[in-house]
Amino acid sequence: MATRILVIGAYGNFGRIISRHLNRMDGVQLLIAGRNARQLATLAEQLQAPDAALHGQWCGDAMAVGFADALRTLDIDWVIHTGGPFQGQPYRVAEACIEAGVHYCDLSDCRLFVNGITRLDERARQAKVALLSGCSSVPSLSSAILDEQRQQFGRIDTIEHGISSSAKMPGLSTIEGVLAYAGRPIRQWRDGRPREVDGWLGLQLRHLPGLGWRLLNNVDVPDMDIFAQRYGARNLAFKAGSGLMLGGLANATLAWLVKCGLVRDPLPWARRLHRLGGHFERLGDGKSAMYLDVRGEDPQGQPLRMRAQVSARDDLGPEIPSCASVALMAKVVAGHAPAPGARPCVGEISVAEYLAAIDAPDKVRYSVSLQRGRG
Repeated sequence: MATRILVIGAYGNFGRIISRHLNRMDGVQLLIAGRNARQLATLAEQLQAPDAALHGQWCGDAMAVGFADALRTLDIDWVIHTGGPFQGQPYRVAEACIEAGVHYCDLSDCRLFVNGITRLDERARQAKVALLSGCSSVPSLSSAILDEQRQQFGRIDTIEHGISSSAKMPGLSTIEGVLAYAGRPIRQWRDGRPREVDGWLGLQLRHLPGLGWRLLNNVDVPDMDIFAQRYGARNLAFKAGSGLMLGGLANATLAWLVKCGLVRDPLPWARRLHRLGGHFERLGDGKSAMYLDVRGEDPQGQPLRMRAQVSARDDLGPEIPSCASVALMAKVVAGHAPAPGARPCVGEISVAEYLAAIDAPDKVRYSVSLQRGRG
């Protein structure tokens, strides 16, 4: 029996990638959803093919009253929610899924949203549905890499990781979401204690193999809470930045203006930076990466350092956050049933399953190196 999957925000930056992958997946009946009828129709036309999984579309507001009824009428099994920004967004879509008895995942990387979904855990268990938040690069892929290498460590002390994107601009909602905390305190961890740093400040130059030197800024992600509990790390930091150093400097300037009180609301400036960034896309090299730098001890008590990196070229970086949900749906179609409950999406997808979902081995590469001893 086919799995009926509804993608909310299907014509958006990430929703379009997910819909394209699911449209050619056996055992899937794909339904695309959004509030713009014209864009839905255009996407539906693009997805048409003799063996397409596309089975229809739904035009409406998934946050509005009545969405649960729509899910029942459409006989949906899974909802994939890509409709950000998730900062400050209520859990109405997830709650509608509970009411309709439908499983749910989202692409949020908002720390409060992803880690806060556990408040729906009891209701989700009673409804026998799985609500998985953060089905994206963080925390799904970052935790999958750490889970794969966890046995190499007797103890993990420090996890420094981050993302350097290509110069290609993501959707406006993504920019609005991540710049919402520019210049405002975000919590990381030092020596087992929370430490506040300034969002989109703390500039760092980091050399990433295959990409060269990239400029990175402090960014808030769900991993900061999850990794402290899941891996016992005492030092945690996450940074991110654009493929062009000019973008990192622009974000840091906005953050500094917010911190100094010269800008009160970063959102109008986020829109301006999004427009400005579009003019400079052609100057980028199309390369992006997620990196992890983990330090601790091996089971014998000797110092151990692990470096891992997932790299993409030809502006395929957006495939990485998008394809967590594709990998999850591939497992579901094959018979996997995530345990009922509401939680961050960690431990659900392996690195191999993730890379298989992206299905671009010539353009997306994964590397791991281990260094034992001091040095």
